[in-house]
Amino acid sequence: MNTGRTILSQLLDLVSKYEFDKCVNKYNGNYRVKTFTCWEQFIVMAFAQLTGRESLRDIASCLDAISTKLYHSGVKSKVKKSTLADANERRDWRIYAEFAQLLIQQAKELYKEDNNFSVDIDEIAYALDSSTIDLCLSLFPWAKFRKNKGAVKMHTQLDLRGSIPTFIDITDGKVHDVNILDLLILEPGAFYIMDRAYLDFERLYHMHECLCYFVIREKHNFKYKRVYSNKVNKELGFKCDQIIKLTGFYSSQKYPEKLRRIKFYDKERDKSLVFITNNFLYDAKLIAQLYRERWKIELFFKWIKQHLRIKKFLGTTINAVYTQIWIAISIYLLVAIMKRKLKLEQELYTILQILSVCIFEKVPVNQLFENNKYKNETTGSCNQLSLFDL
Repeated sequence: MNTGRTILSQLLDLVSKYEFDKCVNKYNGNYRVKTFTCWEQFIVMAFAQLTGRESLRDIASCLDAISTKLYHSGVKSKVKKSTLADANERRDWRIYAEFAQLLIQQAKELYKEDNNFSVDIDEIAYALDSSTIDLCLSLFPWAKFRKNKGAVKMHTQLDLRGSIPTFIDITDGKVHDVNILDLLILEPGAFYIMDRAYLDFERLYHMHECLCYFVIREKHNFKYKRVYSNKVNKELGFKCDQIIKLTGFYSSQKYPEKLRRIKFYDKERDKSLVFITNNFLYDAKLIAQLYRERWKIELFFKWIKQHLRIKKFLGTTINAVYTQIWIAISIYLLVAIMKRKLKLEQELYTILQILSVCIFEKVPVNQLFENNKYKNETTGSCNQLSLFDL
């Protein structure tokens, strides 16, 4: 007898089925589908992500062993290896990409008041970077990246206050990082923290015209002239804080306004860092602190690759690969949403580990994360005789 709902079904309650169906209908995902709908595909792939399944046979065997629990989690048809493979290869990956964007907006609202930000500014700060997901070129010939290497790129914009991605785009490995600046919806007054791969003065000037601030690393072939020098605290490692103008033939035309150049020497790493920004209000120390916060996006990529299943893929087509990556991102966002809504103190890694072994338990989901120790207490009114009272 079903005395409760599984952890998986409770987790999926955080997902708007109505919004998911809108994404499916937009791309005709369930066209001529009688069994194993897109929703069931999402549940099965979520199960694979949460429990660490790494092959189609692995998924089918595990689900077959717990077939009696699947119906109450939303999977109403038998999951075969060939059925899941066909669904991943044929159903449009944009269904799950658009659904992930909806989860991004939901997570962004929940984490907008998060205090995980050490820089004392009122403006929003984003870090922008990309991570390469390596693929075997012989198995994925469409993903050619280098001469003997295949890859896809995950371009991400991370909100530094809550470490939540606010923009994600998946492309083939040949797409240069700087091209993603054309896809961003720029927010006036926000800071965009980037490494030197995004140094394109035409695009940076567009950000400047949109009243955005940027902090970016300098390239070695940088040509400029100094207009003015501000005072710096050399005890903190700052070498200069200059107001500059570009002198390169093309760069001066693409960015005709003044810029600010800050040079900082890191004693621990014995390395000099030079930042370029269009913000003239904040001091050099705060600009350097902002760039240091960019490290959070590196930690995000490391976490994603270590704890989500995006190293071994369940299909070799571009549709199967993109589907798996977008569903993996959706699961990350879903767990982050659950953490905030249930006010859980555990880290995301700990939550994932607990879910992986309890996904089909029928207990309230918040009970999994409580550390209460239950003890059976005996009362004086117990009618059971004690052996030593005889």
